[in-house]
Amino acid sequence: QVQLVESGGGLVQAGGSLRLSCAASGNSFSINTMDWYRQAPGDQRELVASITRDGITNYGDSVKGRFAISRDNAKNTAYLQMNSLKPEDTAVYSCRADIRRFLHTYYVWGQGTQVTVSS
Repeated sequence: QVQLVESGGGLVQAGGSLRLSCAASGNSFSINTMDWYRQAPGDQRELVASITRDGITNYGDSVKGRFAISRDNAKNTAYLQMNSLKPEDTAVYSCRADIRRFLHTYYVWGQGTQVTVSS
């Protein structure tokens, strides 16, 4: 079984930065795409950023130019560097990984980490 654990959330003032981490653990698996999603109270979940195993990235329009996703395949870990944070970035941020294990492919989600940006 594969698990994802996020870390790095917290409270920051507008204009500040945070770095989130998402680490995958388990046995006999590989990871294709890794994504960061976020969901604020009353809002739909939205894709923040994604990265393929080869490092191809994609960003939501609201974070382009401010956030950067990266990954370390050797550590099965993805990162989300968030700069120039705004109050509207406040949300629970969750990591999702496209897992391949034996003959199966499936998504695994982390538990989420709260990011709060004060004005």
